[in-house]
Amino acid sequence: MAIKIDSKIVGYEVAKPDDGEAKPTNAPAATTEAANAPDIEHMHESVQRPNELEGSTYKIKTPLSEHALYVTINDIVLNPGTDHELRRPFEIFINSKNMDHFQWIVALTRIVSSVFRKGGDCTFLVEELRSVFDPRGGYFKKGGRFMPSLVAELGDVIETHLKKIGMIESEELDDHQKAFLEKKKAEAAGHNPAMDAAAAEAPGEGDFPENAQLCKKCNVKAAIQMDGCMTCLNCGDSKCG
Repeated sequence: MAIKIDSKIVGYEVAKPDDGEAKPTNAPAATTEAANAPDIEHMHESVQRPNELEGSTYKIKTPLSEHALYVTINDIVLNPGTDHELRRPFEIFINSKNMDHFQWIVALTRIVSSVFRKGGDCTFLVEELRSVFDPRGGYFKKGGRFMPSLVAELGDVIETHLKKIGMIESEELDDHQKAFLEKKKAEAAGHNPAMDAAAAEAPGEGDFPENAQLCKKCNVKAAIQMDGCMTCLNCGDSKCG
């Protein structure tokens, strides 16, 4: 706002930026509170590895190899004992008696471990690894789930671990969806009486009809034609909604 000066100017002074501004009465308290605020540590490349880390080991047994693979993922705990405590993956190791592809396994573990230690969102690794297809063809796991490659199954293991430590939320079916799937399974068993016998002989092997097709959403051979629409008996995905 302009101010008109009617009298003679006899002196002047340069105003400072904070002149004329009311200082908050709680400034000392706010300064003390900021000084006492906890220093929250986030995952970054400079985080030093502790002498001891906790982790989990997962076994992968595929028809592509005579020997199983053992995948170990170790975690680091940031801000332990505080409200900001976080558990984050720090490193990954893959071990097997089969040494045919040892150099590629070492390279993969080092790259994935580097992504873990980089910090930020590392969940993208799951889809990146799952999108790798073996030119010789994939295989079906126990339960009827299709794996396009061994690398894709490594992505599956990483997803399992990230869900375990809370970085990825588990997409569990609610009671309504579970009841719907049980109803559809019962209807499918009614259309195919041999399904119950097969399930009794091999429980847990994917209690789905033999003529079921591969579901594009969950990669389980559990999609059947019901009510004029392809419906997955494992995840409930349906083209009819």
